[in-house]
Amino acid sequence: MGLGDKIKHAAEKAGGKGKETAGEATDNDRLKAEGKADQVKAEMKKAGDKVKDAFEKH
Repeated sequence: MGLGDKIKHAAEKAGGKGKETAGEATDNDRLKAEGKADQVKAEMKKAGDKVKDAFEKH
């Protein structure tokens, strides 16, 4: 996984956390759910990149 991908995934996760926090502050359940979903997507992309890296090494 390249450094650019790591930065992109971290930014996506941070953006999701920001949405979740904003949703909590405004009592907006939809925004909270979107934020959590964005965080999960970023984590899944990160995990996928790790798997890809593991296969490339072998």
